[in-house]
Amino acid sequence: MVLTGLVVGAALGFALQRGRFCVTGAFRDVWIGRQTRWMTAFLIVIAVQSVGLFALQSLGVIELATGELALAATVVGGFIFGFAIVLAGGCATGTFYRSGEGLIGSWFALLFYAGFSAMMKYGVFAELTAAARAQTVPVTTIHDSLGISPWWLVGALVVGVGALAARHLAAEPRLRIATLPPRRTGLAHLLLEKPWHAFATAVLIGLIAIVAWPLSAASGRNAGLGVTTPSANLVSFLVTGDVALVDWGVFLVLGILVGAFIAAKASGEFRLRVPDATTVVRSVSGGALMGVGASLAGGCTIGNAMVNTAQFSYQGWLSFAFMVLGTGVATHLFILRHRSSAAAGSTPAPVLAGV
Repeated sequence: MVLTGLVVGAALGFALQRGRFCVTGAFRDVWIGRQTRWMTAFLIVIAVQSVGLFALQSLGVIELATGELALAATVVGGFIFGFAIVLAGGCATGTFYRSGEGLIGSWFALLFYAGFSAMMKYGVFAELTAAARAQTVPVTTIHDSLGISPWWLVGALVVGVGALAARHLAAEPRLRIATLPPRRTGLAHLLLEKPWHAFATAVLIGLIAIVAWPLSAASGRNAGLGVTTPSANLVSFLVTGDVALVDWGVFLVLGILVGAFIAAKASGEFRLRVPDATTVVRSVSGGALMGVGASLAGGCTIGNAMVNTAQFSYQGWLSFAFMVLGTGVATHLFILRHRSSAAAGSTPAPVLAGV
């Protein structure tokens, strides 16, 4: 049953690569150009997944469980993670799928993200993480605090996100852009050649996230999509040889690499791209901070901002907000400030590669 994680991960990696689904870009675009198209796509994932998860719970297929809020750890960790993904040039899933398509800078970010996640969860910083996350406040989910059915929140989320999506779709240009004749036909053209729409990709990722939960639960892991803990487990297994760490989640993250590689190779987008020294330093520091931030916050852009938000947990929405804030601060420091300097005629500093 754990091997279904490999299948789900491959499907997710394929969808992320072909849809160019970049969470870092979604957060960053809000601060750079006040553009919300990709943020709306991210919210679609949450809304679709929320409908599926509470439907599965109502049917008795899965049991959603949310712990008490580790307030300070979630806030600080979410901010650090949001700041770090600008340095690394991608979030947790972004570094996985870009590693699969040959971006060597993402290899460095991924290695240090996984390594520092392991150190924060099982290694030299494990006591620090445990102490930070032990400081909790007695709240779990928004609907529990309000004393209402979660379906009220699901309905409000679906209506709100649907309105945002409709507004973006209505604003899309209707003119057909001249392109070269397609080289493929039928399903191959649809899957490997034609650009995927952001919202269609979001719906597909939301459906994959729904399927992930019962398959993961059937293997004994009562959780949905997640990247940080599985990455830490994989590193710990490689160091200790403890096979008990190789669970459904580990196969999931391996599957993301496989799926992204297949998508990139089949579509002709795989290419080894060697970064310069500056990009390597930033990828390493960004990856390390991602591991620290995600471990403190209890999840990354997938576990917290995508999955826990769908359950309306305080941890999910709070970390989501501070990830966006951290991304905004890093965007100002490393991108917008240099653009202002260049516009003023001063010597511009190099802008982050890959962001």
